[in-house]
Amino acid sequence: MKLQELIKQIQINRIEGNPELEINGINIDSRLIQPGNLFIALKGTQSDGHQYIPVAIEKGATAIVCETLPDSLNESVTYIVTPDTEVATGKLATHFFGNPTEKLDLIGVTGTNGKTTTTTLLYNVFRYFGYKTGLLSTVCNYIDGEELPTTHTTPDPITLNRLLGEMADAGCKYVFMEVSSHALAQKRISGLKFKGGIFTNLTRDHLDYHETFANYLKAKKTFFDQLPKNAFSLTNLDDKNGLVMTQNTRSTVYTYSLRSLADFKGKLLESHFEGMILNFNQKELIVQFIGKFNAYNLLAVFGAACLLGKKEEDVLVALSTLTPVNGRFESLRSPKGYTAIVDYAHTPDALVNVLNAIHGVLEGKGQVITVVGAGGNRDKGKRPIMAQEAVKGSNRVIITSDNPRFEEPQTIIEDMLAGLDKEQRKNVLAITDRREAIRTACMLAQTGDVVLVAGKGHETYQEIKGVKHHFDDKEILKEVFEEEK
Repeated sequence: MKLQELIKQIQINRIEGNPELEINGINIDSRLIQPGNLFIALKGTQSDGHQYIPVAIEKGATAIVCETLPDSLNESVTYIVTPDTEVATGKLATHFFGNPTEKLDLIGVTGTNGKTTTTTLLYNVFRYFGYKTGLLSTVCNYIDGEELPTTHTTPDPITLNRLLGEMADAGCKYVFMEVSSHALAQKRISGLKFKGGIFTNLTRDHLDYHETFANYLKAKKTFFDQLPKNAFSLTNLDDKNGLVMTQNTRSTVYTYSLRSLADFKGKLLESHFEGMILNFNQKELIVQFIGKFNAYNLLAVFGAACLLGKKEEDVLVALSTLTPVNGRFESLRSPKGYTAIVDYAHTPDALVNVLNAIHGVLEGKGQVITVVGAGGNRDKGKRPIMAQEAVKGSNRVIITSDNPRFEEPQTIIEDMLAGLDKEQRKNVLAITDRREAIRTACMLAQTGDVVLVAGKGHETYQEIKGVKHHFDDKEILKEVFEEEK
């Protein structure tokens, strides 16, 4: 592709060199540059891409997009100066990969909790209807039935547009995508055209990055602010920020609710560990999911599928066939007669939702033993809150290691314990080794009890000092179950 054609998509302050070059690839990582590539210098949170311009040129970059020119220019390289390389990256990537979102219907899902479940269930619903469908999520990316590994909730703009291009080429009609607050703040979705957006809920998370809840909210809201007039917004009316999200959008706004009149109205009729009976828009259905939070997720899926042209009755049939997403309220039955539940809950609100769902089924007939930790190098303010919520909703709590990253596990545990008073600590154990913490919880459990293992869900690793070690909560539970036989 001609550089001149590619850079028509962005605001240009200055060009140094020949804009008629042929560009055979684009990248934001200087280490991945190939001869003939365009390198975009991003000012990231960890480092400034401008300092890697010489490395990119050494590896063969023939064009550079930057915000400020280097002190010395290479005569064989073309430099394009733009005011914001974050904005430019998405637009350049979209055009380079053939504007894939003009060839498919892209639906974005944002919020604190429920993004993975909502996107994955939508992906499964539309595959049930026979469409070739794409998924971009925390757990895994899919191009129709082809599974691709994932490292971020929302990939960088280059990876994102390449994947979307592959989805379009594969004939995907719909793509469902998690949109994280980091991606919104870093303008990773710049240049993409969305058919619709879904808001799940908003509670405290990622304040290590956004610093304040107001900044976090603002980042989420920009997604709806940017939706075009011909798109739809589907927002959770029961969340206090539901209508805040859509107050400045140009899209057509629809609502869903379990408590109020809404475009898509739901009601939870019965809940068991095997599933729930729900009522959506005056029609009953039985699903293999548990908890009010999942009722919200399913209601969002129901609403979005209807807004994409599907009949209500057909969507309800599709929902009744679905199974829980990997690591989201997965239930395992112990030979001793207790139930173990593995869930990704890693925020106070998510933990409360899961515990409430468990109590909704138990109705006081069994005890809840919760194993929980908190990630290292993340929002420290939520650590004591996580411990408090765990104690409020459990009979016994074992505080343990999660992904300590570059922090000491014991320090994280102490931060959590600091949120508890002397009385609350009476029913709390601190066991740093997560394997032993899970084993201990199982030893304490009796017939009819529930062991909740929270925080990691689908993850199959523990990140310690920059190294990911294999660790799977479900595997540990299954090992314990074998020993119980």
